[in-house]
Amino acid sequence: GCIQAGSLNYAADDVSSNFQATAKTAILFIQPQYNVTTLSSEGEVTLYHYGWKDCATILFYFFIAIILHAVVQEYLLDKVNRRLHLSKSKNTKFNESGQLCVFHLVSSVWSFYILITEGYLLHPSTLWENYPHVHLRFQVKFFYLTQLAYWLHALPELYFQKVRKEEISRQLQYICLYLLHISAAYLLNLSRVGLVLLFLQYVSELGFHIARLLYFTDENHQKMFDLWAVSFVFTRMSTLTLMFLAVGFGLARSENQGLDLEMGNFNTVLIRMTVLLLVCLTQSWLLWKFIRFQLRRWREFRHEQAVRKKSAAKQPLRPLKRDSLGHHENGVLKAENGASPRTKKLKSP
Repeated sequence: GCIQAGSLNYAADDVSSNFQATAKTAILFIQPQYNVTTLSSEGEVTLYHYGWKDCATILFYFFIAIILHAVVQEYLLDKVNRRLHLSKSKNTKFNESGQLCVFHLVSSVWSFYILITEGYLLHPSTLWENYPHVHLRFQVKFFYLTQLAYWLHALPELYFQKVRKEEISRQLQYICLYLLHISAAYLLNLSRVGLVLLFLQYVSELGFHIARLLYFTDENHQKMFDLWAVSFVFTRMSTLTLMFLAVGFGLARSENQGLDLEMGNFNTVLIRMTVLLLVCLTQSWLLWKFIRFQLRRWREFRHEQAVRKKSAAKQPLRPLKRDSLGHHENGVLKAENGASPRTKKLKSP
């Protein structure tokens, strides 16, 4: 009996140790790592910094993003597609805009909530003061990890969604740009500035994809594109202004100058100029594509107007046909004796 009891206790301890090891491994994938507890005026506050273990968390939410993508596609977009009966090319663009519309809506609301609760909008100077911003709150770090996971999941989705070859290069461009800018803001400890820029970008992109969805449902809905055009230009100007204010002037006057990898300080002239150059080139490229898009729209509109005028001019005047009861004269039906026929009264329904 003692031997049996001892073996049972040993088995229970073994199961408990295996469960604890499994729980630790699961937490590594689910929960953000590198937490530090500090004392502040609010009491004990848990903050986070980044490290190589973040790759495990990103990988987990990478698969979560793929599952959510499939759910939105099957239970929302596919049902709408069956009703609209779109062509194959329009169907691909509709699915793309539908997925991005859901993502941009969630991300813009989430980022706006973080900006309000963290006080970055009410106090813009906090975007560059006390740099480097190594320690992040849970919601800020979790936001960045899920953003990286989403844009990484968009790469295999190009294969799963069977995107056409001519569309792959365009989608790869903006996916890589998002990954580059989000990773740079996260790794260079520019998370506060990055949050504001992502919020502006997501709101602008949300307007574009809503306009495109409305256009696919009814091609007469084109006013949303005009509203998006205004927000697009405003977003580009706001992004450049904020970057020069925060990085070009704010960090340049900061006391923490120099490169210190252990402290997470990347406030050097070379890094600041590289970041500004990267943002300026990206915004210039986006503006160039926007201007080309608007010029193409204007040319297509002018061409449609010219075709309509030509078709209207070529249409011959229809000759007035004689009726068996009378004839037309100045647009009025006359009887054979010249008297106008009595109009028949319609009964009300």
